[in-house]
Amino acid sequence: MNLTTKAINYLKALSAETITNAKSGHLGVCLGASSILFALFKDHLNFDASDTDFLNRDRLVLSAGHASALYYSLLSMFGFNVSLQDLKEFRKFGSKTPGHPEYRVTEGVEVTTGPLGQGVANAVGMAIAETVMEERFNTVGFEIFNHHTYCFVGDGDLMEGVAMEAASLAGNLKLNKLILLYDSNEVTIDGALSLSNRENVARKFLAMGWNVIKVSSGNNCWFCSQAIARAKKSKKPTIIIFNTTIGIGTQKEGTSAVHSAVLSEEELATFKENLGVKESFYIPSDVRELCMASTRRGKLNHEKWNQNLAMYSSTHPELYKSLIAFFDRKKINFERILKNVSKYDGQSTRKINHYALSELAYQCPQLIGGTADVAPSTMAFVDNAGNFSAGYRRGKNIRFGVREHAMSAIVNGIALYEDFITFDSTFLAFSNYAIPALRLRAMMKLPVMSFFTHDSIVVGADGASHQPIEQISQLRAIIGSTIYRPCDFKELIAGYYNCVKNFMPIIFALSRQDIPHVDGTDFDGALMGGYLLENTTSKPQIVLVASGFEVVLAQKVAKELRKKHQVNVVSMPSIEVFEKQSTAYKNKIISNDASLVVGIEASNDCKWLKILGEKGVFFGVEEYQSSASGDEIYSHAGFNVKNLVKFVESKLKNSKSQKQTPKTEE
Repeated sequence: MNLTTKAINYLKALSAETITNAKSGHLGVCLGASSILFALFKDHLNFDASDTDFLNRDRLVLSAGHASALYYSLLSMFGFNVSLQDLKEFRKFGSKTPGHPEYRVTEGVEVTTGPLGQGVANAVGMAIAETVMEERFNTVGFEIFNHHTYCFVGDGDLMEGVAMEAASLAGNLKLNKLILLYDSNEVTIDGALSLSNRENVARKFLAMGWNVIKVSSGNNCWFCSQAIARAKKSKKPTIIIFNTTIGIGTQKEGTSAVHSAVLSEEELATFKENLGVKESFYIPSDVRELCMASTRRGKLNHEKWNQNLAMYSSTHPELYKSLIAFFDRKKINFERILKNVSKYDGQSTRKINHYALSELAYQCPQLIGGTADVAPSTMAFVDNAGNFSAGYRRGKNIRFGVREHAMSAIVNGIALYEDFITFDSTFLAFSNYAIPALRLRAMMKLPVMSFFTHDSIVVGADGASHQPIEQISQLRAIIGSTIYRPCDFKELIAGYYNCVKNFMPIIFALSRQDIPHVDGTDFDGALMGGYLLENTTSKPQIVLVASGFEVVLAQKVAKELRKKHQVNVVSMPSIEVFEKQSTAYKNKIISNDASLVVGIEASNDCKWLKILGEKGVFFGVEEYQSSASGDEIYSHAGFNVKNLVKFVESKLKNSKSQKQTPKTEE
């Protein structure tokens, strides 16, 4: 037995033992794909285990995140900060070895994965980012950025729509340093792959502009390594199709039963004996030395890169200065953005956002993003910045095509590469397509901006399918997600500030229709999520709270109500940010003394009731609307002064009657 075979046997034993010890996991892929990933780590992956943020490192995305036990075992063998004790704590509460890889939990893990397919799109984003850096900073003799993005995928990944959306775009963009490592074992949880999928993956990827390499012996480390070496020379993105046997070496190998199998102690002992492994949670010294040779190579590459960067700083001082400043967010002048965008006040927030985005891009070379084929409608593009393409890597605008899910997951990948400022955009009604990526973005706390326009039923004539009602509620339900629905430029830029400066993922709900100038708006108040727009009294009887287009309506309603009542108006661009403020601040903005607090928004989001308090009621949209003009639909849904005054008066009367003490008969 040669040393490489011995090392892979110990890797298999370690993965199997990790799963048995946890009493759960996914054994099949960990055994079947062990040769693929060991070949990658041993012969190709450029990494520094002592500095996992090394800028020119290769990126490895485990899109098939259920192979985590294998990945953690590899990290342990190759000297990352994952100990054998950490493997024993696999899937335990608070461990650094969770059931699926989690960003910022385990050193060496580039992205949170598990929901299949999204990792492919994340990897495409990372590969895009690499080309941006390469184009901007590499010169003759100085390849400051020269690395690959690897993505490990299984049959399930390539059945997901998001993976195919992203792969299609990658082929169009000719991302030649992107390599998919496809563990093709032709088995899914339900049984043979052929039960649900008979397509020719090779031909499919060829049609999308990819280089395709086939490895019939995917459980042979040498063949795996040779294939990866060939892929690294390609001028196209490459998929390597490794034919493997799932759960190889077990009694259930090649069957769906081994997918999430857990070996009993007796089965594990037999399995290890067949591999020639006697120890428990153990890495022999010769195997460790074999792995550490690759680890030392990676550290040496990092040191050489540092030396090359030092020479680069002397020979290309201006480029070096630009590189150091490339990701600097501290220099952003928001006062300048506010000043330059103020002239567009009174227009739709999608238009204002277009000008604001171009102002931000002027200051931020690291800004990049795009739309799902709706740039003329959402207006989320940067003026005079070009389109990112295979022939122009400096473009700031990415044409994602009609691929909402992949768009948002790709943008996540760009943000994960390093501190890029990224954005995506489509209609609010179509945000549903992107929710899985938005959810993972929130988990990872990625400071990415989503610009979802056509934010209410005022879109009108396109009909119910295009009129967003429940979408804001769905987006606000994502834990860690922050929604900004601004009524003017000040509130919009406050959302920018919270994303860029406070590293928060922000989703903007922006209007297609113009919003008239609103008196009293405040940038600092919007930074707090909500603030008093019209503070007419310290002890209001009624407080009207609104967001976006409804702020203007709330002001008109308040004007009518003040003929009889004391009324304050609150602008609430972000419920999530407002919720984080102190109790004293929140009580000051939404007075405890008020008899009635009314939330007004063209949605059906009951989350409003959390901030409105015990005296709160919400006026929203309760049913899908017909196809008609926006004004007609808006009024038909009850969003007019007359109806809202009637609604508030009715609720106020009810609140007063409830306060009265009922009389009792003697």
